[in-house]
Amino acid sequence: MTPTHSGDAAPGTLDKAAHENFPVAPFFLPRAWRDDLMAVYGYARLVDDIGDGDLAPGGGDARHLGLDPARAGDRLAMLDALEADLHRVFDPSGDGPRHPLLRGLRPTVRRRALTPEPFLGLLEANRQDQKVRRYGTYEELLAYCELSANPVGRLVLQITGTASPERIRRSDAVCTGLQIVEHLQDVAEDLGRDRIYLPADDMARFRVTEADLAAPSAGAAVRSLIAYEAERARELLDEGTPLVGSVDGRLKLLLAGFVAGGNAALAAITDAGFDVLPGPPKPSRPGRLREAGVVLRRARREG
Repeated sequence: MTPTHSGDAAPGTLDKAAHENFPVAPFFLPRAWRDDLMAVYGYARLVDDIGDGDLAPGGGDARHLGLDPARAGDRLAMLDALEADLHRVFDPSGDGPRHPLLRGLRPTVRRRALTPEPFLGLLEANRQDQKVRRYGTYEELLAYCELSANPVGRLVLQITGTASPERIRRSDAVCTGLQIVEHLQDVAEDLGRDRIYLPADDMARFRVTEADLAAPSAGAAVRSLIAYEAERARELLDEGTPLVGSVDGRLKLLLAGFVAGGNAALAAITDAGFDVLPGPPKPSRPGRLREAGVVLRRARREG
């Protein structure tokens, strides 16, 4: 079942799938998987859009969630209303959820026997974004990624019926790596929202100040810091890459696309000389395809 579109809320949210570093629901997957992955993506994107204040104008999402459209900018109230609607997804009684994206999610939850925990983790990450705007240590950042990124990979494994403790461990490494890569691409944009996802102790080590991050382009210290964090992300992606070789068929292609998207984004950051401040370095489609070939060859070699 394709996620339901209604009003002015859903289409713009789902359209953002084309701009992710990784393929969300590519054409080569079975139709049932594509529909379920898009349903999960729609929820995850909606949560992020609420948390970032990036909702479509007009208050349609607030109205769907039972809030006055004038409160659409109250992010915590919107997240609370979304959580209430999420519980309706899992409640077999009643009329079901109100928001069109959550109505589209309900058949997926039932068909795949999904549990609330990953969805609640994504909500909690966005609540944290409203309260925590700096991270002191890398370990604190990893704990945030456990909420903001890792649930997505776990849902992919559950939808495809391939979850196991080892695969979840590898998936968590890939998802955390992808999240860190996104943070590196978006340093300037995040700073504009008064958020910094570069650990404060690393900034101090490289003698980088917040004023340095606000510059139009990066100086040597900022570039060194970005290179250091990029290497950490690369190590996480490498740790997770054996996940690709542990599955077969079209799922192998999908997971290779996830890892390749992260590697290609890191290559774009490297090609930019680790200067991410003028804007996010974006990988090209040929770059992503090349990286996918590298990942698949490695999977065959290690399989």
